[in-house]
Amino acid sequence: MRRFVVEQKSTEERMKEAVRLTAPGQPLRTALDMIIAGHIGALICVGDTDAVLAAGNDGFPLNISFTSNRLFELSKMDGAIVIDGGLNKILRANFHLNPDPSLATSETGMRHRTAARMSVLTDATVISVSERRGVVNVYVDGRSYQIQPVTEIMSSVNQLVSTLQTTRSSLDRALLRLTALELDDYVTLADITSIFSSFEIMEQAKVELQSCITKLGNQGKLVQMQLEQLAGASMETEYNLMIRDYAADASEENSECIRAMFSDMSAQDLTNPSKVAAALGYEDLDEDSVMSPLGLRTLSRVSVVRDGVAERIVDEYGSLQDLMDDIKKDPDRLGNFGVNNPAILADSLARMHGGKREA
Repeated sequence: MRRFVVEQKSTEERMKEAVRLTAPGQPLRTALDMIIAGHIGALICVGDTDAVLAAGNDGFPLNISFTSNRLFELSKMDGAIVIDGGLNKILRANFHLNPDPSLATSETGMRHRTAARMSVLTDATVISVSERRGVVNVYVDGRSYQIQPVTEIMSSVNQLVSTLQTTRSSLDRALLRLTALELDDYVTLADITSIFSSFEIMEQAKVELQSCITKLGNQGKLVQMQLEQLAGASMETEYNLMIRDYAADASEENSECIRAMFSDMSAQDLTNPSKVAAALGYEDLDEDSVMSPLGLRTLSRVSVVRDGVAERIVDEYGSLQDLMDDIKKDPDRLGNFGVNNPAILADSLARMHGGKREA
């Protein structure tokens, strides 16, 4: 006997889907904009249609293809409109909903109270459009968010992009300085604490900007390109490698755990060297404690070091400074670890250090 398991989505996942569903460029958003422009109200239930239909009565059975224009026209009637989860069919219009009145809600208007209760009673995404205020609220599991005009979202986008640009510029300068300190073997806990704090500012701004991009729908493509340029894969890689460079446990799995801890820390804690040291797996360190990196981040900046080669090098040497000391004596030994051009790697590290390798 075959068993079918239906994966239950979390409220957060369903809310994100609802945001995408009502973003500019989507057919449902087009209909909502038409409803607002027409100064009419609406109550729309999307998905979980069996439960929705069981919670009401009357109305007109339709079972017609969904279009923005049809939804707009049907909204001129007083009752709710029921649409299937795939936005393929409009199943019923002018439908009278009767959710359990004992379900708690903080909403005041009748349409909004009904929408909030229906979202608790069913797994539908319920949308309420206020005729008087021209405001659209989307409800999922009793939670709601108000659809913002594009101009308001873009105002937030501009602030976030400015934050990313400023922080990225400062971070790039700090990382260049860090490389020089690493090659001189004079990195302190205070140095890396300030950089980890900057990385987390970038991460938080990135998350907020990604949320704005989702809300912008088809109008967020340019912003997405800016985000990739400022905080894309290269920054992610550099952040992970820096954590592995300084963590007591340099595994990728532990790096993910440390990033999660950093993400949960307050802004004040992220600037506290002792708290950062604890997240990295150290005790009893102060801000002047000298930290010795493995060298993964620095090695990743050299083109001849392919994927996997840096790990083999740091496994052998244990620290960037031990690697630098050995390069001066026997650079060709790096060929044993998969470096095709050991001399290029040696010269590159020497230039980062501010000089030329001795012949």
